[in-house]
Amino acid sequence: MGVFPMAERRDDLRVFWVDPEARGIFPLDHFHISRSLSRTIRRAPFSVTLNRDFASVVTACADRDETWINDTIYSLYQDLHRMGHAHSLEMWDGDALVGGVYGVTLGRAFFGESMFSRRRDASKVALAYLVRHLSNTGFRLFDTQFLTPHLASLGAVKIPRKTYHEMLEAALSDGAADITSRPLPDAQSVVQRSTQTS
Repeated sequence: MGVFPMAERRDDLRVFWVDPEARGIFPLDHFHISRSLSRTIRRAPFSVTLNRDFASVVTACADRDETWINDTIYSLYQDLHRMGHAHSLEMWDGDALVGGVYGVTLGRAFFGESMFSRRRDASKVALAYLVRHLSNTGFRLFDTQFLTPHLASLGAVKIPRKTYHEMLEAALSDGAADITSRPLPDAQSVVQRSTQTS
């Protein structure tokens, strides 16, 4: 239906639904990687995993002064993960979780919920890998909910609600993509694909 849940703050157990007039999305063929980010990805400072520690990624995303991730949302997303509908991509420095992103899959759409970074560029690297992986596994829509300056710098755009709902309908009407169906891409393919399309 194109709505997503939020809470006013961490200690408010109520959840409400949001359907913005303008929606942020990542066009899967136009992710922008700057020269400096390309060098970082090629250097491979982080190990990249999928669904290795979903709970810790959500916890890290909520670990800030103000957050919309309350206990209700945290619990529901753990349920979605156990059912195979919510996924995380993690960045590791040795055994330390230093960045990541999580979201929900439905049909051929990925609904990005939140991300975090504890090392420079960790969230950018996570998004670069995720965009490439979604493309590799047959996804058509990467919903970022809102458009922030950080996301815009990486190629995300804002589209009207009507356009978003049309894209969502198309992504839900042609079977389901499986984010776990292929291994994560390597650094070289992430950089090459983005260089060719951005």
